[in-house]
Amino acid sequence: MTKKQAKQFSDEIRFAIENCGKTRYQIAKETGIDAAALCRFVQGKMGLTTDTLDKLTEYLGLRIVMDKPPKRKNK
Repeated sequence: MTKKQAKQFSDEIRFAIENCGKTRYQIAKETGIDAAALCRFVQGKMGLTTDTLDKLTEYLGLRIVMDKPPKRKNK
């Protein structure tokens, strides 16, 4: 995943968090995610661990789908 793709991915997760109808505190409490870590992620100050990402996507009803990267030509 490129930096640009990672940023777009993170932005999509942030958008889902902000528009799910729950407060960050409610999300943290209901998922067991540290509220301060969730806040820092939403503010763009830190990333997510895979465990946290799994909890968030399940909670928010999201599914992660990645396209296959283009095949590299042998040099």
